[in-house]
Amino acid sequence: MAATFLRLNNIGMVQRRDAVLASDVHGDSDQIKSRLFDLQRFVTSHMNTNMGTIYLENQYNRDSKQIIDDAGGGNNPNGNIYKKAQDVCAPRYTGYSQAYLQCTVDYLERYGPSGELKSTAKLPKADTYSHSFASPLWSADFAGWTVLVCVLIIVTIIVRFIGLLILKLILKLSNR
Repeated sequence: MAATFLRLNNIGMVQRRDAVLASDVHGDSDQIKSRLFDLQRFVTSHMNTNMGTIYLENQYNRDSKQIIDDAGGGNNPNGNIYKKAQDVCAPRYTGYSQAYLQCTVDYLERYGPSGELKSTAKLPKADTYSHSFASPLWSADFAGWTVLVCVLIIVTIIVRFIGLLILKLILKLSNR
């Protein structure tokens, strides 16, 4: 029973983690926050729910694209260099990967006004899009209580076995 309840805790975590990743693909930031909160609440209150780290890659790409698009609205003597950077980098990379974003930044630094890009278009830190939650060693749910009962039964069996060995040893010594 303990193993079944531990497995059910893990399945619950996987379902909530998949919901977060599906929300990330969909793109609704309020839904992502809600799903992350639900995942955090579940993981921190149930044992056997270690999830590792999840990355909200699609949200990072959307935010980075928005920053680059917003930065493209300024006046520049070279024309719209942000559009030119996207025209140069987009054929080389599929989607908004880290390599694509770095290509765009490199192009902008090469052809844009010196130092102006760094002050106007800062990409978000990737660390803010990674989430990791720790599960407790023991929790007061079905899994926790069944594990506790299982440990108590095992301890009782071991103590009884040791007691029988000691009694047999005492009987052998007294019957000599």
